[in-house]
Amino acid sequence: MSGQFSLLKQKRFAPFFTTQFLGAFNDNLFKNALVVLLIFQAAQWTTLAPELLANLAAGIFILPFFLFSATAGQLADKYDKALLTRIVKVLEMLIMGVAAVGFFLGSLNILLAALFLLGLHSTLFGPVKYAILPQHLHDDELIGGNGLVEAGTFVAILLGTLAGGLLAGSVRHPAWIAAGGFIVALAGYVASRGIPAAPPPVPQLRISLNPLRETWRNLAFAQKNRSVFLAILGISWFWLYGALLLAQFPAYTRNILGGNELMVTLLLATFSLGIGAGSLLCERLSGKQLEVGLVPLGSIGLTLFGLDLYFASPLDLAGNGVHDSLALLSVAAVWRVLFDLLLLGVFGGFFIVPLYALVQLRSAPEQRARIIAANNILNALFMVVGALGAAALLEAGLGIPALFALAALLNALAALCLCGLLPEFFQRFIAWWQKAAFFNSGKEDS
Repeated sequence: MSGQFSLLKQKRFAPFFTTQFLGAFNDNLFKNALVVLLIFQAAQWTTLAPELLANLAAGIFILPFFLFSATAGQLADKYDKALLTRIVKVLEMLIMGVAAVGFFLGSLNILLAALFLLGLHSTLFGPVKYAILPQHLHDDELIGGNGLVEAGTFVAILLGTLAGGLLAGSVRHPAWIAAGGFIVALAGYVASRGIPAAPPPVPQLRISLNPLRETWRNLAFAQKNRSVFLAILGISWFWLYGALLLAQFPAYTRNILGGNELMVTLLLATFSLGIGAGSLLCERLSGKQLEVGLVPLGSIGLTLFGLDLYFASPLDLAGNGVHDSLALLSVAAVWRVLFDLLLLGVFGGFFIVPLYALVQLRSAPEQRARIIAANNILNALFMVVGALGAAALLEAGLGIPALFALAALLNALAALCLCGLLPEFFQRFIAWWQKAAFFNSGKEDS
């Protein structure tokens, strides 16, 4: 085992990777299981419409990122990150206990409170997750380490979503969902016990509980380094674009492809595996060093394949009723849609991994966790704005394929702004491209 995969055998990375993988898996297991229950058994829980419940659940999960990210960043700069990780895992187990009570009592309010607490769990872990990597990895390992983390996160999201749906539809009592979540949380805690100490850079830091003031302070820290702040804006844009795509998969499958729930899962799996593959390829393409030239490359792919998704979308499949997935896979246009989603994921990996590494390497160590907290706040803000914008456009009559095309064009504009404000990205892209072309021509000559 060589390259980035050798990190999976080392104590300074493997326990952390396992912990974060299980955490992402558990978030999506519980969140998706709850959404499935609320949509298909809404009458047992509330009089609210299922569609409203699904959006309410999504909003409740993301709310803690706005409220507590600033505090989470301070905690990660003040205390040992390995210790914080273990505390967060204990919190996760307690949250599953709250969820179990909610299921036993049939209380929607308690279940939504558990979902809010699970969002808090993710909020607290966010700054730790990315600030700990530069402490345990060498500079030439950061691209590979980030690639593994991003790949692992998207695979965990996929598997957790699948497991949540299966649990919701198969268990006799929904409390078993909380039991499954508790077992995963316990496994995460056990893994976290192996994470080496990660001493705090500012142990004397005084914690402020004013989220608004600390959010502005964290954003100010990020803006001290122009390239770091622009990278954060790029990361936030990617999450807006990716979340917008993912949110349309159910309606796109039903209304455009005429597919069923299994086809939705196939679209999600294709995109997630693409992200994983692109993230893992970054180390090889960058030569184990930070290579921001991959960011424009990623932007180009995100735009081209986003536009092709519009042209590839079939016009007449949904009009013939609901098709099973095997029937859809006999249609050439569906394979083109899957190909576009796969490549969108691959180029998304090229885009996101170098940006995370840039933030880690160029942030002041004593403020790194708070800068990452600012990144998480902006990520959440961008995703909410994107969701509201997409909802407004769809309500106004824009079709989903046209929404994909518009997002791709806006991505091109965002990439031009990013490269215009930070010419280093485009300059490195040209240098990287010339180096790759020279290497390939040398191989051909030999």
